Amino acid sequence: MTSPTTPVAHVARVVAPLVVGALIVGLWQFLVSVVEVSPYLLPGPQEIWGELRDNSEAVREAFWITGRNALIGLVFGTVVGIVLAGLAAWARVVDGMLAFAVAALAVVPIVALAPVLNSMYGADSEYGRRAIAAIAAFVPVYVNTVRGLRQTTPQHRDLMHSYSASGWQTFRSLTLPSAAPFVITGIRVASSLAVISALVAEYFGGPRGGLGSFISTSAATSAYARAWAYVVAAIVLGLVAYVATVLLERLVQWRLPTGGAR
Repeated sequence: MTSPTTPVAHVARVVAPLVVGALIVGLWQFLVSVVEVSPYLLPGPQEIWGELRDNSEAVREAFWITGRNALIGLVFGTVVGIVLAGLAAWARVVDGMLAFAVAALAVVPIVALAPVLNSMYGADSEYGRRAIAAIAAFVPVYVNTVRGLRQTTPQHRDLMHSYSASGWQTFRSLTLPSAAPFVITGIRVASSLAVISALVAEYFGGPRGGLGSFISTSAATSAYARAWAYVVAAIVLGLVAYVATVLLERLVQWRLPTGGAR
């Protein structure tokens, strides 16, 4: 049984990351100002902030482009992953048919797939990047959903049958609460992978406009502080995706008696 969280613990959970972040930024500025680390290796926080301020409109536009590609890929990969996982959990033969394909998608390198899809869809299309994000999101969602749907044991199903529960009632009261935490975990992992995949895909052709494209272009033209400014925007995008999945998890926990059958 867990003890209730005190107000001091709540404050510590907020303050501790801020203190660590301030220490990292302070050490960063010390290395740049005192140790005089070359800007080629590490631009200073002030220079990066200046680039963020001066190029705020371009950073914001690139943020939305990459974020939109990652979101579309995440949604598509999640839907396909859940549907196919449901079929795999329902019929073992489907699971056997999909096992090889899922394993292949799990190990395919983005750096090899991105140029192929970008060339396939054309230099002016975002579909290649979205497809890469969808593939990256599909695997963890599928694997976790299959595992969650198989958490119910024959004893649990026999108990529901003894209550004369219908198939929908069994799914709503037993299967769904058991599977929900696993599905949410898969989506949380997939959200980060979708952002990373969308960023990496922008290095290999396609429209020029996303965060990955600007990072590559800025670094190639020796505008290192500007490249780091886009890196900061990419970090913020990843944090936004993480926070969104955490809020989704809280919503699911509130609506469903998660924890499932034990």
